[in-house]
Amino acid sequence: MINLVTGATGLVGMHIVLDLLSKNETVKATYTRNSSFETINSLFDFYNKKALLKKIHWLEMDIEDISQVYEHLQKVDHVYHCAAIVSFSKKERTKMHNINVKGTLNIVNACLENKIKKLGFVSSVAAIGRKGDEIYSENNSWIENGHNSFYAVSKYKAENEVWRGIQEGLNAVITNPGIIIGPSNWNRSSTSLFKKIYSGLSYYPSGTNGFVDVRDVSKSIIELTKSKIDNQRFIIVAENISYKRVFQIIAKNLKVKIPNKLASKKLLKLAYRLEAIRCFFTRKNPQLTSETAQTSSQKNEYLNTKLKETLNYKFINIEDSIINTCKYLLKFK
Repeated sequence: MINLVTGATGLVGMHIVLDLLSKNETVKATYTRNSSFETINSLFDFYNKKALLKKIHWLEMDIEDISQVYEHLQKVDHVYHCAAIVSFSKKERTKMHNINVKGTLNIVNACLENKIKKLGFVSSVAAIGRKGDEIYSENNSWIENGHNSFYAVSKYKAENEVWRGIQEGLNAVITNPGIIIGPSNWNRSSTSLFKKIYSGLSYYPSGTNGFVDVRDVSKSIIELTKSKIDNQRFIIVAENISYKRVFQIIAKNLKVKIPNKLASKKLLKLAYRLEAIRCFFTRKNPQLTSETAQTSSQKNEYLNTKLKETLNYKFINIEDSIINTCKYLLKFK
């Protein structure tokens, strides 16, 4: 079985590559000219799998280059598409649309053209849509409102490309992970939260969200892609936990001061406006935006019943996930 993993140097992609190689499968892994291999090298070292690195067939691929995508997807059985940009900066909206939406369109079309056996698409719970303070399942319908970030919109549109491909004969399965916890570069995506707490963050937001270990994200998409299950989506969330509790566990395991001040909605509103002014002068991307401030104050909960019943699946609990991530960061940060 020949597998192709897009975004193989990212948090999810690295773990999918690791898990497939551990099953003695052939893996083609894509990267871009801006990719760094430092994190995937340290990740394989952390899991005592460094010898597997030499088995990766690396392919440089620009997901916006249609001809390149078509070429690299030839003679492939399964495609695991997890290449995406997670950003809440207005400056990156065009880039995010091009990678997340147009890139997925290219992958879907190449899968159809090359008659790929199955596509496993790693989406996000953000693509389910938010109404604010809600319990969500796979049956929720997208609603256009002010609760959805531009990132959420891009993932929703990317999912629509997969559903369009399914209508045209593609075999595919979609997973919708919550906030992913796992070893990675702590300057990127959700792992950056650990760096903020390590650096002395004092405040925690009032909201609740769905969290999941990256190992569960990888394991579930592989199991679903290899199964006879087609044309369905699955929420991948281990636990719905308050940010306060998550911050406490992270701080404890990084051996730093626990954030002990509640960030009210008013305080968050002031903070992201001040951040916008700072970034205007420094030309840097904001660490806090109106979108992230709003989401972190919501009580969003997600049902994981479908995956648990379909695969008889048991999730890693989030405290163990945080402990594992902190061990990695304290060793390789």
